[in-house]
Amino acid sequence: MTDSLLDNTLLDTVRRYVRAHADRSGVVRMPIPGLTLIREMSVTALHYAINKPLVALVLQGTKRVTMGSRTFEFGAGESLLITADVPTVSQITRATGGTPYFSLVFDLDPAVIESLVVEIGSVPFAAGAPVRVDPTDREVGDAALRLLRLLDRPAAVPILQTQLIREMHYWLLCGRHGGAIRSLGVVDSHARRVARAVALIRTDFAKPLRVERLAAVAGMSPSTLHEHFRALTSLTPLQFQKQLRLIEARRMMLADGETISNAAYAVGYESVSQFTREYGRLFGLPPARDMKAARTRMQPAA
Repeated sequence: MTDSLLDNTLLDTVRRYVRAHADRSGVVRMPIPGLTLIREMSVTALHYAINKPLVALVLQGTKRVTMGSRTFEFGAGESLLITADVPTVSQITRATGGTPYFSLVFDLDPAVIESLVVEIGSVPFAAGAPVRVDPTDREVGDAALRLLRLLDRPAAVPILQTQLIREMHYWLLCGRHGGAIRSLGVVDSHARRVARAVALIRTDFAKPLRVERLAAVAGMSPSTLHEHFRALTSLTPLQFQKQLRLIEARRMMLADGETISNAAYAVGYESVSQFTREYGRLFGLPPARDMKAARTRMQPAA
């Protein structure tokens, strides 16, 4: 954002709201759908995820995100854009108790984008890389600020949130990110077809994967789906399902205290030894050692 006053006002608004509403992890799930605030008070461990399409406005601190062989490091005044369900490894690289990392995460809604694309008209969209970083457009920051200010008037939220969410999407489409976002709003685009297959895998990730069913949902032949799925997500459908399973199993062990075997079976593995091998390949350590290291990191310093 080029307007430092807007930068500071948005940061102050986020800081105030997070202070009042953040959970123990520093995350605020907003009453406005698709909007999340993040605060981190220190440098974090690596975080593995397969995110849905989103834009994250960084307001303070820095973050590093890796997708495949590409790594992005970005900070205040910049935005991370993810336009496909791709696996990423991320880490907050600058944050302290006195100067926390703050970001505002906004989920992209294909239905809203589709409606806007129809109204805006036939402007070319860019396939490009599904992850990118650019300076945050002033109009996007301004729309985000007005969305947050709406929270001070709870009675106005259900009445005005829809048009402000739509406006946020509009400015994203008209700004630096626009060409990459447009494909999400083209009804019959490869991106939308693959997204239908992705949604099915996310829902049924613990069940056996049937490529024929995925292809039918996407309206593609199995070979065509495989080609475009990999082009958009960097993974085959089977690899995508495997990473979802492993990421969810790790969450269950860390957050819910599940045993290794219970977590493995819950996400669809029939063999704990296979689960352990594949877990180690993705996260760099077998489950038991990874859990021990993670819990050590979470212990307060003596």
